[in-house]
Amino acid sequence: MYKNILILGRGIGQVMFQNNALSGGLMLLGIAFNSWQLAVLSVLGTVVSTLTASLSGYDKEDISNGLYGFNGTLVGIAIGVFMEINVTSILLLISGSAFSTWVARCFRYQNRVSGLTAPFIFVVWLLLVGCHYLYPSLLLSSSLEKPELTMDIFRSFCLNIGQVMFQGNILSGLFFLLGILINSRINALYTLTGAILPLFMILYPHTDLAAWNLGLLGYNGVLCSIALGNRTFKSIAWATLAILLSTGIQITGMYAGITTLTAPFVVAVWIMLCLQHLSS
Repeated sequence: MYKNILILGRGIGQVMFQNNALSGGLMLLGIAFNSWQLAVLSVLGTVVSTLTASLSGYDKEDISNGLYGFNGTLVGIAIGVFMEINVTSILLLISGSAFSTWVARCFRYQNRVSGLTAPFIFVVWLLLVGCHYLYPSLLLSSSLEKPELTMDIFRSFCLNIGQVMFQGNILSGLFFLLGILINSRINALYTLTGAILPLFMILYPHTDLAAWNLGLLGYNGVLCSIALGNRTFKSIAWATLAILLSTGIQITGMYAGITTLTAPFVVAVWIMLCLQHLSS
């Protein structure tokens, strides 16, 4: 039982690249500070995706390291963010989390492109489009945020981290940062970088201040920074480029009315890895 709890903790932690059960536990606590329902759904998604991998006979070490859990974590939270919580949405959560594991496995058949959160993105987009046409009443109405006239730098910084898992709560972002810090100081440093750089978008005259305050412009940059950052000067440059690119993609997607999820992060990292390969 204890071993299984550790696996689930690592699955949640791997959303932000932390192979550490305590990191995952702190992140789960951060989610619970914002919404206990989303915390429960995140655990359910992690359990389903991890169990699917186990029953499918996938590599035990990968399962133990939480590599088949984190996409399910995000699918579980997304269900609570975009849909009414009822029997139907829970069934979609279970099927979607299981499907994300199979998609993740497809990426692991090759070693050129890392799947990252692409399985989660694909599954949630599929569920949202399906519900839009087949079961629109299941979807929550998108509440338009009131225009904001003042910037809140600390709130924006914290939510740049918290929105990685859809959390619009300052404490959530701080607990996520703490979870990263106890596992890796270098990852924590890059988290700070990824959360701070998008704050300078406030200098752009057409920046949506409400979106900026809500951390919607920065969460992809946080993931890019952790994914590409290490102790070399080159990695700092690659991470910085990825942060800027993902922010640009995010803004473009938002203007186009696209539910971007973490697609800007995935696309930016894939492009940087391709450029790294071509330059080596």
